[in-house]
Amino acid sequence: MDDLTVIGNQIEAVLWLAFSVSFGVMAYRGHGTRRRLWLMLACGFLVFSLSDVIESQTGAWWKPWWLLVMKTACIAVFLYGMLQYTALRKEGTTQPFGPPNRARDLNSQVEP
Repeated sequence: MDDLTVIGNQIEAVLWLAFSVSFGVMAYRGHGTRRRLWLMLACGFLVFSLSDVIESQTGAWWKPWWLLVMKTACIAVFLYGMLQYTALRKEGTTQPFGPPNRARDLNSQVEP
């Protein structure tokens, strides 16, 4: 196995771990449905990171067979998360950026 492949998979593992930590922080700060969604995605990216560590040792994403199943399950979680987030956005229960829902934006206050 080529050193570049091993290093590449290890870099990917760190990237997915960073995503996992980010979603974990969002879950900690979130409430209700959003908290569950962020927690699910944090766990999915953590497992995906682990799968890249395993892949760096085995040299293939399909060997052993259960690694392929693990990666496929993670991708299914990501797609489900994307669909759930889209549904939340359509309901207006989440915002992509800015202050939390129903919170006043301090910069938009009108002076009397």
